[in-house]
Amino acid sequence: MHKNPGRRSVLRTSLGTAAVLGLGAGGQLFAAPGAGAAETAPGHAEFPDVPGMLGDRRANELWYRFDEVTLYNSGPELEQAYADIATALGDKWERAIFDTWMSMAKSSDYPHNFTEYVTPIRGPLQVLSTTQLGVFDSLYRPYGRGLVGAFADFAQGVLYDPRRERPVHTMNGNPPPGYHIWFIFMRAMTLLGIDCHRWERIAPVSAMAWAIQTIAKPDQWNVKEPLPQATVAREAAKWLPRSLTRLDRDFQSYPLPEGMS
Repeated sequence: MHKNPGRRSVLRTSLGTAAVLGLGAGGQLFAAPGAGAAETAPGHAEFPDVPGMLGDRRANELWYRFDEVTLYNSGPELEQAYADIATALGDKWERAIFDTWMSMAKSSDYPHNFTEYVTPIRGPLQVLSTTQLGVFDSLYRPYGRGLVGAFADFAQGVLYDPRRERPVHTMNGNPPPGYHIWFIFMRAMTLLGIDCHRWERIAPVSAMAWAIQTIAKPDQWNVKEPLPQATVAREAAKWLPRSLTRLDRDFQSYPLPEGMS
C-alpha cells in the first residue's frame, strides 16, 4: 500500500482523540493547556526530558506517540487494515471516501447510502479505532477534559517537539484537509457501531480544532504564540455542543468552516 508522506494530512494521522465536554461551573468548557492533572490517565512513567521542547509536555507526548503508532512505526495489523481499505475503496482511498461522502451527505438517502458504502471496511475500521483510542487512553482519561485542551494546543501550533523533522505538532496544511477526512471516517465508525459513543464525542472536538486552526494558521516548522484564551473558549462554546447531524452539515463547507476565512 502506498504511504502518503504528508504529515497529518490524511486518515493515518488524523483520526482519534478525546471526549466532548458539557459546560462546567462558570461556563468553562475545558481545562486550559497544561492544566488538569486529574484528567490524565493513571499509572504511566515519567516522560523523558526533551531539550528544546515547547508547550505542554503531555500533549507533545500524545501527538508523538500517535504518529509513532499510526504512521511511522505502525504494526502489521494496522498496516493490513490500511491495505484492506485500499483494496475496498481504491488506492486513492482518502480522496474516494471524501468525494463519496460529500456527495452522499447531500442526498435524501443519507446516512443509509454512506453506511452501505463503508460496510465493506468495517473490519479495518475496528482496527483503526482500537489502535487510535488506545493511544489516547494511555495518556488521558476517556471523557476527561485534558484531551480537549491537547486538541486546542494541536490546532494552535504551540507544541514544539524536536524529535520530529517537522517539529510542530499540528494538522498539515492551511487550510488543512485532514479534518474533513478525520470527520468522515469518524462518521463511518459511528454509523457502523464501532466505539460509537466515543467517536460521537470526539467529532465536535475535532470540529473545534478545525475552527481554531483556521484562526491560528500554524505551520509545522515554527511554534506560534497561543491565541487569546477568550478566542479558544469562544470556539469551544460554539463547536463542542454540536451533534453529529449538525456536523454533517458543517463539514459540507470546504475547506474552511462556513463564514470563516
